[in-house]
Amino acid sequence: MRRSTVAFVVVVCVFLLPFAAALDRQPNADYRARREALARKTEGGIIVIFAPMEAEGPNDLYGFRQDNKFFYLSGWSEPGAALLIAPPAQATPSSSARAYTEILFLPAHNPSQERWTGPKLGPENPDAPKITGFDRVEVIDRLRDELVRLLPQPRATLYSDLPAFGQASASAEALDWLKRANAFPTYVSFQDVKPLLAYLRTFKDAGEIDRIRKATDASVAAHLAAFHAVKPEVSEREISALMQYEWGKRGCERPAYAPIVGSGFNSTVLHYSDDSVIIHAGDVVVIDAAGEYSMYASDITRTFPATGKFSPRQREIYDIVLGAQQAAIAAFQPGKSTLRRDDPNSLYKVAYEYINSHGKDKQGAPLGKYFIHGLSHYVGLNVHDDGDYTLPLAPGMVFTIEPGIYIPEEKLGVRIEDVFFVDNNDKLINLSAALPHTADEVEQAMAAK
Repeated sequence: MRRSTVAFVVVVCVFLLPFAAALDRQPNADYRARREALARKTEGGIIVIFAPMEAEGPNDLYGFRQDNKFFYLSGWSEPGAALLIAPPAQATPSSSARAYTEILFLPAHNPSQERWTGPKLGPENPDAPKITGFDRVEVIDRLRDELVRLLPQPRATLYSDLPAFGQASASAEALDWLKRANAFPTYVSFQDVKPLLAYLRTFKDAGEIDRIRKATDASVAAHLAAFHAVKPEVSEREISALMQYEWGKRGCERPAYAPIVGSGFNSTVLHYSDDSVIIHAGDVVVIDAAGEYSMYASDITRTFPATGKFSPRQREIYDIVLGAQQAAIAAFQPGKSTLRRDDPNSLYKVAYEYINSHGKDKQGAPLGKYFIHGLSHYVGLNVHDDGDYTLPLAPGMVFTIEPGIYIPEEKLGVRIEDVFFVDNNDKLINLSAALPHTADEVEQAMAAK
């Protein structure tokens, strides 16, 4: 690399630091490709999507996290923005995607606010298009005028995620739009953009899978630390704190979800979150916890014996849960298997039938009734990511396989959860395979403290 090129890269990187929020963003071309794919899905529609505002007052202490839909399309992590994608004047399904107009709208530069929240990229910055990857960057006050100017005629379809479509946290600009909806031209019809985005987000690109892999690697390290820390008289909260430290020092910005560390009876509570109990000898401990790396989640669960050794009954239930996971993995067929419970090719049915045909409860009843949740969900920008569950499993899909048995009367819960993706060769890849799986492996890992 030439010295002048190195100098340019250093200058650009230093300039970007205040605005990059330390996220490992994908190249701008990746986000542009997603916008183009969404534009093609609308077949000539116009798209407006809003980022949430930054919270103010006593609720702003936990930091801002960008809306998943907005980040997916823009890679932009700052609040109060909006993006607009408009078709060419004579759009057809075969129109060149690059013919679409793309504009990112940002809040006006506010030096007073930035003294509280840090530097923000303003639309007046001449490098804003290069930084953001949008051809045009405008002040958000111009959004409505630009939209009306670009609306196709004689008919226009506006795809958005306005609060009318269920968005929980909207910007002031979005709420103002809702109040003034009657001011739109009568030839404009409104459509919810979320189903189109859910389909696109079902299939992860290589950059997304790489970030999920990094989140998973950091989470695996945190679980390995827990293997060495779980023991009687340690609190659930201490284990949770240790794991958050471990994945945090490996680059994760936050937990992907509230960590679950449930011992004894709490191991049977699926979304137990208090993490407030002292672990006792004889308990099993279910740990469902993972970090989020550059907005992308992982999701891992392991079950530990508090003393480092499973009792015979605990091992029996553990082996059944592991067998159910292995049966589902073995049944995977690309282009055929699904994640839906009610589908004949569902992996859930394979796991359920395995559990229901192996072992009994204390009354002699089959254990199927203790498998009380689904087997799988997509993983991505959300730990339970958007996606189309009617589709057969195919390359680019990232999902969990997580059977479990929860017997409250025995204070015994076991769940084993790993993150998988289907690669371009139709192979099922376990991203969390580095963690111990069998009961023997769990005991050996705990003994190696």
